[in-house]
Amino acid sequence: MNAATAPVIFDGHNDVLLHLYRAGGLSATDSFLTGRDGALDLIKAKAGGFGGGFFAIYIPSPMDKAFKMAEMAKPTYDLPLPDAIDWEDALPVAMAIAAILFDLENKGALKVCRSVADIRAALVAGQMAAIFHIEGAEAIDPDLHTLEVLYQAGLRSIGPVWSRPTIFGNGVPFRYPSDPNIGSGLTDHGLRLVKRCDELGVMVDLSHLNTAGFWDVARHSTKPLVATHSNAHAICPHSRNLTDDQLAAIKDSDGMVGLNFAVAFLRDDGRMIEDVPLEQMLRHLDHLIEHLGEDRVGLGSDYDGAIVPQDVTTVAELPNLRQAMTQHGYDDTLLTKLCHGNWLRVLEKTWGS
Repeated sequence: MNAATAPVIFDGHNDVLLHLYRAGGLSATDSFLTGRDGALDLIKAKAGGFGGGFFAIYIPSPMDKAFKMAEMAKPTYDLPLPDAIDWEDALPVAMAIAAILFDLENKGALKVCRSVADIRAALVAGQMAAIFHIEGAEAIDPDLHTLEVLYQAGLRSIGPVWSRPTIFGNGVPFRYPSDPNIGSGLTDHGLRLVKRCDELGVMVDLSHLNTAGFWDVARHSTKPLVATHSNAHAICPHSRNLTDDQLAAIKDSDGMVGLNFAVAFLRDDGRMIEDVPLEQMLRHLDHLIEHLGEDRVGLGSDYDGAIVPQDVTTVAELPNLRQAMTQHGYDDTLLTKLCHGNWLRVLEKTWGS
């Protein structure tokens, strides 16, 4: 690994599995090894020094993507929440997407990591390290039987909601300008989910939870508070971003936040337009570091799930971000923490090893 691709980046969120699912499922996994039309694959990862991260299992909602993008390019917008998805409908899709993750492992493209020791070993070996993560817990039944089985399969991180209600709680819509104080908090099922995840050592992801749900997790979880891919509301007043009060709670819990690359959550005006300089990403990083400290901030790109700044369109362009952080004044120690060290630290506190 040369200077441009070091230190290796371990990232809080990507949606490549969903893209492979839509491209044909198991028949499309070879493209991850040979090169695909998207932000993340093995070839681009080696070029950019991308060492791995959280690989999301996400159940898609029917959506007019062109309408969504057009609305989010406007100065203000408030997209309606998608309908809830029943467990019976979500589970087969989740299993099909999880099968893609394990097929990639069988083909040697990555290692599904169940401990921090697994992650460290993969990074040392130059193998992509993947965390089995669920974004939106629609595939988890109210009795949590599915959670137990998926944990045994390797699940180590879960977000109770995406931008639609679940039996566990409520997410926030795509709304600008807005704070995340929208709707009620965790249900009784949601509180049991948090408790059982704490017992198992499954990280609870706060990204996309509304304010009430966030504080419910803060009150009931014994683990560090973590938002895998969220930004600073003080800079971009979007419903999906974290307020300074929330950042204070995350700091008090010794948790962390991964910087989301999605342009609508970076730009001051909240618009889904890719003309975003790297300096805007650094503004968010500076704010997060100011409020959380240098040990509690990382990256949570949302690659293959969002429009990102034009200078980092794929993982192959990550050297541009490293260079910008160095030129901004982040020294080698801080750069290493931001690129991967802080993720390993918080996962050790959550998983125990």
